[in-house]
Amino acid sequence: MKKTYQRLPESELDIMLVLWNNTPPMNRMEIEKVINTKKSLAPTTILSLLARLEAKNFVKVTKQGKMNLYTPLVSQSDYQAHESQSVLEKLYGNSLKKFVTSLYQGKKVCPEEIQDLSDFLKELEDREK
Repeated sequence: MKKTYQRLPESELDIMLVLWNNTPPMNRMEIEKVINTKKSLAPTTILSLLARLEAKNFVKVTKQGKMNLYTPLVSQSDYQAHESQSVLEKLYGNSLKKFVTSLYQGKKVCPEEIQDLSDFLKELEDREK
């Protein structure tokens, strides 16, 4: 059975990105240092976001002395796959062509990306043979 994830609000996703892109486990101060390079969040706000992520089973908290250490329980690739499939289903009727067309019409796809996509599709086609 495929695991489903709750969609994370941007602020919680920011915390998860810090954990995914650094070496967990991390304490609140380490997370705060990274987060605050992009936006300023109070320590209490970060703790609240971490508590929400723990309640949603996105992070595990372990105590080390008086310090809490946070480790992601959900991998970035699993979450991305789930979110991508959700967007594809909800907004594009499960049509990859409609999705790519919307990106292209929005001029967000460069020739190199088109070639990469073409190569990827060819690779998928070859695997199916």
